[in-house]
Order: sequence, then C-alpha cells, then structure tokens
Amino acid sequence: MLTEFGQAFARQRHAVIAPNPELRERELAKAADYAAAVAAALRQRGVSEPQATLAADAGMTVLRVALQRWASAKKGADLAAIISDSLAELRAVL
Repeated sequence: MLTEFGQAFARQRHAVIAPNPELRERELAKAADYAAAVAAALRQRGVSEPQATLAADAGMTVLRVALQRWASAKKGADLAAIISDSLAELRAVL
C-alpha cells in the first residue's frame, strides 16, 4: 500500500499539472510512451495485435483515472482498491 506521503505528493502533483496545458500534454505523452512499452512487452510474450495495444492503453487509462481519484480521495485511501474499482467500472461499461 502506498503511504499517505505518496497520496499527498499525488495531490500536489495533480494540483500543479491540472491547470497547466503544457504539463497535461507532457503527461499524456509520457502515458502514451508507457503504454507503448507495455504493448511491446505483451507482444514479446505472444499477445497479438490489436489486443496488446488495447490492453496497454486501457490499463494506462485505468491507472490515470485511479490516480486522479486517489489524489482527491480522503487521506489514507487505498490506491489498490481504487484501481480495482476503476477497472471494475471499465468492465461494467464493456
């Protein structure tokens, strides 16, 4: 479980990035790079396209949404539970 310090840092980070279009763009570019790396790793493990890209992009989206929720949640919120809830919400939509 990540600490309250990590959650406080996430809050501060979000407060700096959210109002700044350049930082939001940079954040999206970094997320795209991470997703591409995950997709490449999945392909190396035998996952075919487009499944590798879909899984990587969806995973990064779930993580991004969960981190935003965690940053705005009550102090001491469980990031793993928030990630799990976010994934469940994606599954429900699909």
